[in-house]
Amino acid sequence: MTVVMERSHRATVGYVSTRPLPFDPDASTPTSAHLADVATDASVGVSFADGEEWALEEAYKRWGALIHTVALRATGNPHDADDVAQAVFVSAWRGRHRYSPDHAALPAWLLGITKRRIADHWESRSREQRKVDAAGHASEVVPQTEDSVEQVADRVLIADELSRLDQPQRQIMELAFFDDLTHHQIADRLAMPLGTVKSHIRRSLMRLRSRLEVDGVAV
Repeated sequence: MTVVMERSHRATVGYVSTRPLPFDPDASTPTSAHLADVATDASVGVSFADGEEWALEEAYKRWGALIHTVALRATGNPHDADDVAQAVFVSAWRGRHRYSPDHAALPAWLLGITKRRIADHWESRSREQRKVDAAGHASEVVPQTEDSVEQVADRVLIADELSRLDQPQRQIMELAFFDDLTHHQIADRLAMPLGTVKSHIRRSLMRLRSRLEVDGVAV
């Protein structure tokens, strides 16, 4: 199977892969292209588990930037983030028989793999560091802890889900999550009735919970 480069369509992050992926987007048939156009996230997950190659391409288009962002924030290096993102999708495709759409949404499952690949990355770096230290050329490498990787992944996933909300729900939730404002403070800042703010937050949380109550992500 031809291996090619593929660009993520998530312009909000601007991630461009520099690594080959296990699919050829130019080989997509009109039928698979149509499936991708009309597919929901859930149907992409089902088709991915069934081994349909168009679903791998579509998963990369939808969540490649998310995976790369988590990897970049955890490693601090674009080259390392590319390596991690590439390893995630290769591992996911090879291990797709272990994915169950009934137990987890596909992006959450991919994030679980991402966390393991990040841990592998830091383990490899630690081995390299020990070799450097043994050679008498010590330099400091500070690996990410498991908790910090979890926090980065959860924060990026929540930010990605918030970006799907319409206004003013998105702005209200961003003020609540990232600026840590109270309901009263949000109402004052947006010149909005307190009851309206609470109503928007309640509906938005219900939507977020329905998408994030998998793989240990909670809001």
